[in-house]
Amino acid sequence: MTADGAAGAGTVGYRTLRAGTEATGEFEDRRSRFIAQLAHVGSEAEAEAFLAEVRSRHHDARHNVPAWVLADGRERCSDDGEPSRTSGMPVLEVLRGAGLADVCCVVTRYFGGTLLGPGGLVRAYTAAAQAAVAAAGDEGSIVEMTLVTPVTAQLPYALYERVRRLCEDAGGKVADSLFAEDVQLSCVFRAGEEAPFVAAVRELAAGEELARAGEPRFAEF
Repeated sequence: MTADGAAGAGTVGYRTLRAGTEATGEFEDRRSRFIAQLAHVGSEAEAEAFLAEVRSRHHDARHNVPAWVLADGRERCSDDGEPSRTSGMPVLEVLRGAGLADVCCVVTRYFGGTLLGPGGLVRAYTAAAQAAVAAAGDEGSIVEMTLVTPVTAQLPYALYERVRRLCEDAGGKVADSLFAEDVQLSCVFRAGEEAPFVAAVRELAAGEELARAGEPRFAEF
């Protein structure tokens, strides 16, 4: 079973798991173990790769149920052999409810010998996924991604300190500074907030365009 959506992460920002981290949560019911593994993914291919990794890790498990949500609005889940809508959809609903995007959660089930019924399965898969999300929060692995605009300023040394202060006063952050014949200042602003800085640099440089804005993208800010 597959579910696709187009809600997206919105134009302001979203929450995700920090890249390179993984959180786990467990739930047990009548000797059936449900192990949820939550990771950051940036594409469908990365989600599929994480699922393959978990399947290899738990090759002896009866089910490895995946659900993933991307920041562009795509989402998918599978029951992986469990009764329809008892596993994949509940895990996906946990991710949605937590406001997470660019994440994949795979819940591994080791069967304990007793059938749990549809209601029991929904509760178990939900509880395991919730435990993984809670663990990620406790570990400080959940980060806020904000739509930002990078601005690059090519400056003579004499203007460096003044432009750096202009950036900070305008609510931006200096991401990097490269010193060569002149100075290249790389700044980041929340999308839509870069225009006053670009205008201020233009005024400081007597009309010369020393600062140029790039394409907006999502990043920690």
